[in-house]
Amino acid sequence: MRFRGLIVLAACGAVAAAPTALSAAAQLTGTVGPGFTIGLADGTGAQVRQLDPGTYEILVRDLSVDHNFHLKGPGVDRFTQVEDTSTETWTVNLQAGRYTILCDPHPSQMIRQLTVGTPPATPVPAPPAVVPKLLATVGPGNTISLKNAKGVALKSLKAGTYSIVVRDRSKVHNFHLVGKGVNRKTTLAGVTTTTWKLKLAPGPLRFSSDRSPKTVKGSLVVR
Repeated sequence: MRFRGLIVLAACGAVAAAPTALSAAAQLTGTVGPGFTIGLADGTGAQVRQLDPGTYEILVRDLSVDHNFHLKGPGVDRFTQVEDTSTETWTVNLQAGRYTILCDPHPSQMIRQLTVGTPPATPVPAPPAVVPKLLATVGPGNTISLKNAKGVALKSLKAGTYSIVVRDRSKVHNFHLVGKGVNRKTTLAGVTTTTWKLKLAPGPLRFSSDRSPKTVKGSLVVR
């Protein structure tokens, strides 16, 4: 059910007019406690989840010293005190948007959402960019290679950011990658699998073993 806010009417030529009282069906009551209960109800006692934009008077009944009633959203941030019980009347101007009703000490247990009007659409975040994967391998024996995710040896690559899974399977050799702005290597004595996230710039890209750089080697061109 949707409710229209309190509208101030002025007759033509009149200096001012008193606010029109809310009808019994349109009156709102916010209650927190006793126990772990919180909500906003209309004059019939039904919980309110959507309203029209406008000015509203809300009778707030804080019935617990362990909780409070907190209404926040566009242009509104009103709350009762946690340590006290109280009954208050708030006049609030609710704008189109999404509002939250919660207890500050228990925000995950005692929370309600209120939609006013037609809120702006929530922007959908762009999916994260896919980072291409490469496979770099040295060993066993005197073998070394740099392949794409399908296992095909590469002669060239487009410039960009890559996730390179490095599999060093030799205690004799290591995998050493050198290019423009890149100089990464595994250790000669260790056997390991690691992942490097590297930005490869245009130019030659060489890989080799520091133990045998003239025989255990390879290269490609980044375009």
